Amino acid sequence: MQAYSSAVEAESSTAAATKLNHNSIEESSTNRAIELSTNPFTTPGNSQPVSRIGSSFALNTPPGPKYFHSRRVKKGTVERPWLDRKDPKEKWVTIIPLLGIAFGLAVSGVLIWDGLRSVVNHTYCPVLDENWSNGFNPKLWMKEAEVGGFGNGQFEQTTNTDENVFVKDGKLYIKPTLQDSKLIETDGSILNLTKLGICSSDKFANCVTSTNVTNGSIINPVKSGRISTRIGPKIKFGRIEVTAQLPAGDWLWPAIWMLPVDSKYGPWPRSGEIDIMESRGNNHTYRQGGNNIVSSTLHWGPNPANDGWWTNNVKRMALHTTYSKGFHTFGLEWSEKYLFTYIDTRLLQVMYSHFEEPLFARGHFPLSDSNGTKLDDPWSHTGRVNTPFDEDFYLILNVAVGGTNGWFQDGKSGKPWVDGSPTAKNDFWKARDSWYPTWKDGGSMIVKSVKMWQQKGYNGC
Repeated sequence: MQAYSSAVEAESSTAAATKLNHNSIEESSTNRAIELSTNPFTTPGNSQPVSRIGSSFALNTPPGPKYFHSRRVKKGTVERPWLDRKDPKEKWVTIIPLLGIAFGLAVSGVLIWDGLRSVVNHTYCPVLDENWSNGFNPKLWMKEAEVGGFGNGQFEQTTNTDENVFVKDGKLYIKPTLQDSKLIETDGSILNLTKLGICSSDKFANCVTSTNVTNGSIINPVKSGRISTRIGPKIKFGRIEVTAQLPAGDWLWPAIWMLPVDSKYGPWPRSGEIDIMESRGNNHTYRQGGNNIVSSTLHWGPNPANDGWWTNNVKRMALHTTYSKGFHTFGLEWSEKYLFTYIDTRLLQVMYSHFEEPLFARGHFPLSDSNGTKLDDPWSHTGRVNTPFDEDFYLILNVAVGGTNGWFQDGKSGKPWVDGSPTAKNDFWKARDSWYPTWKDGGSMIVKSVKMWQQKGYNGC
C-alpha cells in the first residue's frame, strides 16, 4: 500500500512537471509572439534551428508566418490568358496618340515654313536717324497748324509754336495745353490761320473757326501738336522705329501713323492709311482701354463710310505696366508681300497683314452705298494685291484731344460730351476742371528717337 502510494505520488509529480513544462512552453511561445509583433524583423521561432531552442519546443510550437521568403517563378509556369485573347481595337490606343503627335509636328512645320517664307530679312538704306541732338529741324519735320479736326472732329488746334512742340534734354515733346479762354468765351471771336499765314491745309474749314454763343459752337478748346515728314523723308516699303513714352491724361489720343504723299487712288481712305500705334491717355480703368493698351490697323476703302479697318485692327496690352510709364519702340515693317507692326522687338508683333488677295475683296464691301450708288473698285486696275499700300508714305506724330468719331465711346467712363451733339466742344470745355488736372504730370508724348529705312530696290535705294 505504501509502495502503491509512492508510485501514485511519483506519477503525480511527473504529471505536474509535464504540465509545468507545457505551461512554460506556452508562455514562451506567447512571449515570442509578442516579441515578433513588436519587432517584425525578429526571426520566427520555428525558423530557428532545433539546437537553439530545444527539440521539444520545435516540435510543439505551432508554425507561424514566414518572412523574407521568396521563390523564383519559372518562365511558362504562370498562366497568361490575355495573350490568348487579342482585341483588334486595342492597337488604336497606341496609334491614335502617335497620329496626333505627327499631325501636330506637321502643322508646326508648315507654320514655321510659312513664316520664314513670308517674312524676309530685307536689305535697307537709312533714310532718317533723328535723335533731336540738333533741335527741331524744319527741313525734315513740319509742324502742321489746323483747326478742322482732321476728319475725326478732334477738339485741338494744332500749332506751329514751341508751346506745343519743343525739344528739351535731347527729346521731343508734344504737349497739349488749354486754349486762350477769351477766344472761347467772347462771342464772335475768330481764329483765322490763313490770315496768320500758318495754315498747313488748303481747305477753308481747316484754317478758320469762330465762337458763336447763340448756337454753342466755340473755337477749339485745346492746343496741341502734330508733326510730320511730309516735306522730308518718306518710304515705299521699308522699316520705321519710333522710341517714345506715351502721355497720361483723360481724353488724350496719341498716335504714330502714316499717310500717302500723293493721294493717287483718291481722297481718304481710297489711298490708304497706316496706323503704327494709337492709344488713349486715360488710365487702365477706362472701359475701352487707356494708356495700358495700344492698337494698330490699316485703313482703306472706296469712301469714308466703307472702310476696311475693322478686318485687321489689333490691340496689345502692356504687361504689368502702362505705355506712359517708360519708353517703348513702336515699329513697322512693310514690304510688297506683308506689313506688320511691333513693340520693342520684331518678335512681339501687334498687327500682321499678309497681302494675299486684292484689298477690295478683303474689305468685304457692299455692292452699293447707303444711297444706292454702286461702289467702284479703285485698285484692281494696278494688278497688285497690295494696292493702295504700294506708294510713298510719310510719317506723322501727334497728340489729339477728344473727337466725335467714336474713338471715345459715348456714355462710358464719364465722357463729358456726346459725339452727335453740335455743342460737343463746348461741353468738353465746360468739364475742364475734371480732365485738365490729369494732364499735369504726364500729359506729353516724349519722343527719344525716330528711324526710317527704305527697302533696297525702291526710291533709289
